[in-house]
Amino acid sequence: MRSNIVSEASWSTRVGQWWAGVPFITSGLVAVCGIIYLICLLAGYDSFYEICFWPAQLVSRLQVYRIYTSVVFHGSVLHVMFNMMALVPIGSGLERIMGSVRYLHITLLLATCNAVLHLLIAYLAAHNPLHPYPFFMDECTIGFSGIIFAMIVMETSLNGNQSRSVFGLFNVPGKWYAWILLILFQLLMPNVSLLGHLCGILSGFAYTYGLFNYFLLGLTSYTAIENSAMLACCVRRPGFIVGGASGAAVNGSLPSFPSTASSGAGLSNFWRNVRSWMPQRETLPNQVGRNL
Repeated sequence: MRSNIVSEASWSTRVGQWWAGVPFITSGLVAVCGIIYLICLLAGYDSFYEICFWPAQLVSRLQVYRIYTSVVFHGSVLHVMFNMMALVPIGSGLERIMGSVRYLHITLLLATCNAVLHLLIAYLAAHNPLHPYPFFMDECTIGFSGIIFAMIVMETSLNGNQSRSVFGLFNVPGKWYAWILLILFQLLMPNVSLLGHLCGILSGFAYTYGLFNYFLLGLTSYTAIENSAMLACCVRRPGFIVGGASGAAVNGSLPSFPSTASSGAGLSNFWRNVRSWMPQRETLPNQVGRNL
């Protein structure tokens, strides 16, 4: 009598199945960051001051490219692995809700908003008449974690979770989750960019409370982009999420104000809600670090 033999899929098969389930843009971001790190590693490139987000250089030399190059470069294998392992679950969930085209657009908006807030806060801190902090203008940051912090705020608001688990150790109220992570990372890894992570959180709030609505396209525009011949090869891929067809449901689910809201009302609601979420504590300045 033959015994029943149960065979399990190999490790490579399971990894392949897992990777196949990651949406198109999220997997592309992981691939881009990973490939860039490998190229830097093999070429021995470590001149991150040439591509990092450096407020002083951005202002004096108008090196706008730093806004985007800084988010795809990482300083170590742990740096890139940690960020990409955090991006996959958070980014995949958001991409499935928004659609791939809108998700990519919002990711670019988050990178831009992070940079604008970072530059503004650094400039104000450096020119503070009471106690200036000029080293904020010379802080050089790299890494995708600023955008990840923004996505954490967006995901928490979208899911409406009353509590979130911190590394499986303890639960915290959902509205405090991003702030707790900010404090823990700063305590455990003092070299990370406090300002970079803080600006990511603020960008997440900006999206959640509707300030990004003025920069988003309409559903018909996203649908037109998805139907364009230029994206035909991408749309046919299994991981590409077409958001135009279900755009009405997406708009009803995303925690943002209608795009018809006035600018003044959006700003008023944004700041009122941010104050209700923001813990009242004094943050310590961080001189030079990477966005881990």
